[in-house]
Amino acid sequence: MTTRYRVEYALKAHRRDALIEFIKGLLAVPFVLHSQPTAVAGDASLPDMAIEARRRYREIMKDVEELINDHINHERGGTPERSKLRFLVPSVGTFFTPLLLEKAFVYQDARRAISSRRFVAPSFNDIRLTLNTAQIMSLTTLNGPLKLVTFDGDVTLYDDGQCLTPANPVIPRIIKLMAKGLCIGIVTAAGYTDSIRYRERLFGLLDAINTSTLLTPAQRQNLIIIGGESSYLFKFSHESKTLLAPVSREIWALDEMQLWTDEDIQGLLDIAESALLESVGTMSLRAVVLRKERAVGIVPLEAGIKFEREQLEEAVLAAQKTLELSDVGRRLPFCAFNGGNDVFVDIGDKRLGVLCCQKFFGHVKGSETLHIGDQFLSAGHNDFKARMAGTTVWVASPAETVGSLDELMRWLEDGIPVEV
Repeated sequence: MTTRYRVEYALKAHRRDALIEFIKGLLAVPFVLHSQPTAVAGDASLPDMAIEARRRYREIMKDVEELINDHINHERGGTPERSKLRFLVPSVGTFFTPLLLEKAFVYQDARRAISSRRFVAPSFNDIRLTLNTAQIMSLTTLNGPLKLVTFDGDVTLYDDGQCLTPANPVIPRIIKLMAKGLCIGIVTAAGYTDSIRYRERLFGLLDAINTSTLLTPAQRQNLIIIGGESSYLFKFSHESKTLLAPVSREIWALDEMQLWTDEDIQGLLDIAESALLESVGTMSLRAVVLRKERAVGIVPLEAGIKFEREQLEEAVLAAQKTLELSDVGRRLPFCAFNGGNDVFVDIGDKRLGVLCCQKFFGHVKGSETLHIGDQFLSAGHNDFKARMAGTTVWVASPAETVGSLDELMRWLEDGIPVEV
């Protein structure tokens, strides 16, 4: 029993999203009841199957939509314990806006043929993309006005470990958002103390903003970079050689961050370093420790070394649990995450990073903020806590980011078609 529990929890639970799994379970019932896996090609019953499945799926999505509305009302009324959704999904967080789930399902069903499938039930990705679309629809029709869009870097704007080059299709879309008056923040785990390294990673976007004829001088100032989760802030500057200028911490740091002491910061990093070194030893990883001003991590000893996903996640979970049990870990926010082929522990987290962007741009509300990222699972994924600061879209690749921005721009400009 103990072994099974540890396998189920340590290797699987942290890789699931409770709300998505809940919706997936609800949709599994009409799939089982209405799919026709034994029908042959050309069977006349298949179109009827799709129509009935679509009707049932829409009903379920509408029901979940109402559960979310009820949850929002109870949270706003100070009675979150009376939320039925909280009872059904105890770990569910805050919703900053309603979600148009039924409309979003119709939109995604037309693209992914969810209702027409006989052998593959509605999947995690079907539901993730439906939630993304529902959030974007809600921001462009129900809530508004959207004021701030923040992005993760790796796997969101560009491939893991790569740079934002001039040919990247996300660049013209970001510029269109800026031309509409929206503010842009890139909230990245990359923790560089000067602007040169950020210039190297983001040069395609910075150069495009600098030369764009669509943007006014004031709109060009609406790009900032938050590095090290929430440790450094640089803003676009036409006068700087790197097109980025550092901003004094007193201007953008939250009140709670101003209270952090260097003693606590270094103490937390010391504990994290010890935990990571222990993981290196117990798993015989060919890795070295890299200590930064506000972060510590393990990276491959030399180029070409590739760690297994399970090894990286073990190191993340071990460091996270060790820090959670420490006194300083209870006082100081931190983020332990799997970077793809390394593991880092940062001071602060993406929640604070997004909140700092909101403060810098004039105290933007969570309901006026959209964060787009790729790491939203509960442990070892550093976009997860951004859900506490604003609305979110969960992508799996830069191509999905482009698709989400196209949806956002289309509905900002034209509205959602009635038939969707």
